[in-house]
Amino acid sequence: MQRVVSVVAHLGFRLQALPPALCRPLSCAQDVLRRTPLYDFHLAHGGKMVAFAGWSLPVQYRDSHTDSHLHTRQHCSLFDVSHMLQTKIFGSDRVKLMESLVVGDIAELRPNQDKVRELQNQGRDVGLEVLDNALLALQGPTAAQVLQASVADDLKKLPFMTSAVMEVFGVSGCRVTRCGYTGEDGVEISVPAAGAVHLATALLKNPEVKLAGLAARDSLRLEAGLCLYGNDIDEHTTPVEGSLSWTLGKRRQAAMDFPGAKVIVPQLKGKVQRRRVGLMCEGAPMRAHSPILNMEGTKIGTVTSGCPSPSLKKNVAMGYVPCEYSRPGTMLLVEVRRKQQMAVVSKMPFVPTNYYTLK
Repeated sequence: MQRVVSVVAHLGFRLQALPPALCRPLSCAQDVLRRTPLYDFHLAHGGKMVAFAGWSLPVQYRDSHTDSHLHTRQHCSLFDVSHMLQTKIFGSDRVKLMESLVVGDIAELRPNQDKVRELQNQGRDVGLEVLDNALLALQGPTAAQVLQASVADDLKKLPFMTSAVMEVFGVSGCRVTRCGYTGEDGVEISVPAAGAVHLATALLKNPEVKLAGLAARDSLRLEAGLCLYGNDIDEHTTPVEGSLSWTLGKRRQAAMDFPGAKVIVPQLKGKVQRRRVGLMCEGAPMRAHSPILNMEGTKIGTVTSGCPSPSLKKNVAMGYVPCEYSRPGTMLLVEVRRKQQMAVVSKMPFVPTNYYTLK
């Protein structure tokens, strides 16, 4: 089995996940929404479809959001995340393209592991192909056990952040990556669109597996301390501010050849104004845009994501505060529904992660 590093997963960012407050029920505008290859499958299984980022996606199924969340933590759940773009970058200058976009050390990844046009105009050999694949995420402590019955490859040799191409339930050409967006062990399966329904149906035959929607996906990733692009990080956030310094390649730090290096490298040495922190509180749940205040009542930051934690039975959130308020245990105030309530800065992840490694 050929192992490769998953580039997108390696960088630690996920695009287009869902804060529940951002979704809206379908209306007469549903005809203009894009549909994944599993759209009819979702409807047949009781999926409550919502409009999100131009797609019609299931926010939940017949089970409640909380039940789906806890089932993922205890067993495993199947998520349709086909709305996330899958591309293949090719050409001898493919590494140059990626390193012009990200801070990671792409050149050090093992083989097989509208900037394209700009590089092509410079005479660079690079191209981009959008794949016609669905993307299914099987997440939870029993995910590998469930999937192993359908593949010939030994999944014990596939650790976190690596991937391999294999046949899954008779569907050839599937790329299985040991990663996910829940904090649990699991995989994401890139499957040719024509085989998506067959694969999902086969997985659901195992009683360990239940369908889960975007609402559970959001609360799971928040418990795991994972960022939602557009909420917790964006083009104005540095890896240091976002507590994501681990994404910075050492070679690239020394060369200072990555985007934003002149700002980011000094921040690594302690010159940063704000940091992303975890917050916990009781009472009303914290939500995105809730003001964060110091104990004197002065606004010092803003919540970027928040929800009740089904696992902890407490409210969890993340947001940005000045460095002097970022130490775990620091007491702060959060304004929720025009009322101030106590919150404490907490280490993330809120719920321990269970990624599979070979150690």
